[in-house]
Amino acid sequence: MHVRPAGERATIEEMTDDRLGRKPGNDIHLDDAAFDGDDLELADDDRDERDTDGDLELAERHSLRRVAGLSTELTDITEVEYRQLRLERVVLIGVWAEGSVTDADNSLTELAALAETAGSQVLEALIQRRSRPDQATYIGRGKVEELRSIVMQSGADTVICDGELSPSQLRRLESTVKVKVIDRTALILDIFAQHAKSREGKAQVELAQLQYLLPRLRGWGEAMSRQAGGRVGSQGGGIGSRGPGETKLETDRRRIRTRISKLRREIGLMRTVRVTKRSSRRSREVPSVSIAGYTNAGKSSLLNVLTGAGVLVEDALFATLDPTTRRAQTADGRIFTYSDTVGFVRHLPHQLIEAFRSTLEEVGESDLVVHVVDGSHPDPEQQVRSVHEVLGEVGADKIAELLVVNKIDSADEETLLRLKRLWPSALFVSARTGAGIDDLRLAVESRLPRPSVELRVLVPYDRGDLVAAAHERGEVLSADHRDAGTELWVRVPESLAAQLHPYELASGSIPDNTL
Repeated sequence: MHVRPAGERATIEEMTDDRLGRKPGNDIHLDDAAFDGDDLELADDDRDERDTDGDLELAERHSLRRVAGLSTELTDITEVEYRQLRLERVVLIGVWAEGSVTDADNSLTELAALAETAGSQVLEALIQRRSRPDQATYIGRGKVEELRSIVMQSGADTVICDGELSPSQLRRLESTVKVKVIDRTALILDIFAQHAKSREGKAQVELAQLQYLLPRLRGWGEAMSRQAGGRVGSQGGGIGSRGPGETKLETDRRRIRTRISKLRREIGLMRTVRVTKRSSRRSREVPSVSIAGYTNAGKSSLLNVLTGAGVLVEDALFATLDPTTRRAQTADGRIFTYSDTVGFVRHLPHQLIEAFRSTLEEVGESDLVVHVVDGSHPDPEQQVRSVHEVLGEVGADKIAELLVVNKIDSADEETLLRLKRLWPSALFVSARTGAGIDDLRLAVESRLPRPSVELRVLVPYDRGDLVAAAHERGEVLSADHRDAGTELWVRVPESLAAQLHPYELASGSIPDNTL
């Protein structure tokens, strides 16, 4: 994308070209969301098909929108140019304190992907070998000066550190480098803020951001001057404002604490709604399956393939944050649910784990965890370790797990052979091509809890509701229609067995041809 220097204005011809979608030279490249006249002619087979919610959300995320009544057409063109100009130019810096050099490179590569997802352009990526991060400046005083010269030469306006900075480290780095400095936690929080859609998701992200910001207010220090009070004179506030006063820092802290308390109450109420829905499914003894895994491993794609959910699918980190639950059915007619969860990442900020705890409880309350791994990732073993770490923090490490390696169509054969030796019980699938999906369905169905009570019953024809419930909530081993009613041999939950008990047959009263 062409970025015009700050002091140079666009000509009328260039503005006209921009509005009409023309591409003079290589200045502007329209993305896939741009309209094309040929796309308006739909094939006959596609006319009756409707876009799913995920397709519409993806198109909206990639499109440029004009807000009616808020600006003129000329201002809109300027706004598009402003969006292009304000793309942040960042330098990445990491500390290699443990592991191999490949681990350090993979960590910084992931940080670059996070930065690009947040909407920035990565100019440089630097790694320093240290036994541990420097307590004062994260990378050491001498390296800070070297980093400052790199920032000045590259023209970067932001430095992103591959770790969580303390308030003092943040303050010292910014005062020396003279540009904005953020850490990995702030970057992930920013991505979550961009992608949260539901009311609960937005509240959880805001809570995590405020918890992160509260101890770091002093890092933005010079603007936190005294609001009122002090001596008479240039520092005084006049009549009615003299006294000890209160600093702006203290005022902001009080407001943040008040807002945190309010958000916790709101999330608590939302959690009650979620618990009520979950208990309703539990009362009907509907098994639940949670799809968990690393971010961008293909969880939403698998949910779409297995249930036709139509949720957003995008090749980006943390593309979907809001959990989605969809109903599914086994081959023998039993009903269960799939729940998609927020993706995990190495060193996931603890603020996010606390804020999203009510959402992550879906995993801990499930009967089976389908753990999705990106087979095309350079380090899938690290993905598995990171996910297990987060599952342990939310108490879901004791749930039965089915390991699924996704994206086998993009992985090389050597990697797949190594993973098959490492995880012999794992399933290897591709949500894009459909390879291995049938095996996945069978594996999930075989691991679902089975009804505990086996009965032989003769249900009268006026109680068809019990027959339907047996098909939906249990396993029908055999069924036959008699003069007096429907003869069933079933395995059902205890609650349904109690309703079927009045119609139970003696063990020797069922003819052999019904078995």
